[in-house]
Amino acid sequence: MNEGSRQHDQGQGHEPFALRVEVLGVVDYADALARQEDLVARRARDEVGDTLLLLEHPALFTLGRGSDRASLPQNSDLPLIETRRGGNITYHGPGQIVGYWIRKLVGEDRDLHRHLRLIEELLIRSLADFEVAASHREGLTGVWTEGGKIASIGVAVRSWVTYHGFALNIDVDPAIYRHFRPCGLEGSVMTNLATELKNQAATPKVEGHHSLAIEALTRAFKTIDPSTTASWG
Repeated sequence: MNEGSRQHDQGQGHEPFALRVEVLGVVDYADALARQEDLVARRARDEVGDTLLLLEHPALFTLGRGSDRASLPQNSDLPLIETRRGGNITYHGPGQIVGYWIRKLVGEDRDLHRHLRLIEELLIRSLADFEVAASHREGLTGVWTEGGKIASIGVAVRSWVTYHGFALNIDVDPAIYRHFRPCGLEGSVMTNLATELKNQAATPKVEGHHSLAIEALTRAFKTIDPSTTASWG
């Protein structure tokens, strides 16, 4: 992992299990998975609090438990990795922020559909910081704008601790989606933040999309109090 990782903590005076956000830079998939699994085990034992890992992967495809052969990439040399998360095939790579949320579900929050809707809501709030209107679509997990699907989501749970998470497209090369059916959909449905901002004539060009998006995600996810249930909705 990137030794220069940054940590966005709540600061002094807060209880020790407040959400911890780790910004890790570019991380190999295997290393990120090992980090998640370690945090899941420690969170289940209440040794640590909830953690959000924000990072980028080298280019690869991951297969969820719901993947089908018709969606697999055609004529691509990128690695193809099977995972335990839900959902179909997803791309990870440059121009994308991947968020892995290690979250202990308690009480009425022990509902994966509720957890998925919460991730969608927090991504929608993050995009609102850029004046990009986004929403959830009935029957489809993920986040959408008028221009298409901007974020994919797939999670797993162990001992009622979640891991895996979301992939938010910042300035991903859209050509990559010609090689496969992202989440079982046509590749043409995918969009990214840079494209959405470019399409908004009233919005001035924003430099540093990646770092600004990390700040927006950190703000949004820290609105969730891990010490309570029913903390949204």
